[in-house]
Amino acid sequence: MNPRILAATTGRILRQLRHDRRTVALLLVVPTVLLTLVYFMYVDQPTPPGRPSVFDRVALIMLGFFPFIIMFLVTSIAMLRERTTGTLERLLTTPLGKLDLLFGYGIAFGLAGAVQAAIASAVAYWVFGLDTAGSIWLVVLIAAVNAVLAVALGLFCSAFARTEFQAVQFMPVVAIPQLLLCGLFVPRGEMAGWLQAVSDALPLSYAVEALQEVGAHPDPTGTMWRDVAIVAGAAVVALVLAAATLRRRSG
Repeated sequence: MNPRILAATTGRILRQLRHDRRTVALLLVVPTVLLTLVYFMYVDQPTPPGRPSVFDRVALIMLGFFPFIIMFLVTSIAMLRERTTGTLERLLTTPLGKLDLLFGYGIAFGLAGAVQAAIASAVAYWVFGLDTAGSIWLVVLIAAVNAVLAVALGLFCSAFARTEFQAVQFMPVVAIPQLLLCGLFVPRGEMAGWLQAVSDALPLSYAVEALQEVGAHPDPTGTMWRDVAIVAGAAVVALVLAAATLRRRSG
């Protein structure tokens, strides 16, 4: 990869994103609205003594899950549009390489995911009173890494779609199983053996575990850093696979 080309690609994507008001609203406003719904769903739920409230437990996980869902959707459609309109074909006739393009997407949308996570976390902590043992900035870090993972998976899946409708169809295939098996509804250790094995192979499970570590411990733990490294590694692998499967145009 060429650092100058990578920086120029990242800047181009950020400028495009800034001028797309609907996407900006989707990234920055929708997570806060959804978090508000979560708050009013659980605000009156009783809290057992010595345990976090239902809102604290669920909202902490949602702060990592919202960037995953939204970034996957936005990037898969954005890359498909670049391919179907011929923009990608024109870009690849320049010195721009596939890895420069895809890592540029990862960095640009990762930064957008960090901003999204910072806004949503600020609302959760300072408006709705989310209480965790660890720092808000660790939550933002994990959410941003999760956003990069979603970008990478979205870019990879977009290679197999010919229309925007097909790109959206990958959402339940990629996102819903990870949400169900990440440990939010049933602790992973209490799942059937084969379900736990599937959960162990899904990167979102480690993002959720990292967030749970932040919720339970005042300082970063070794488990948290290990989980963040696993999620980041999965994102890099997905970006490399996306580069290997990237097509110049849709068939």
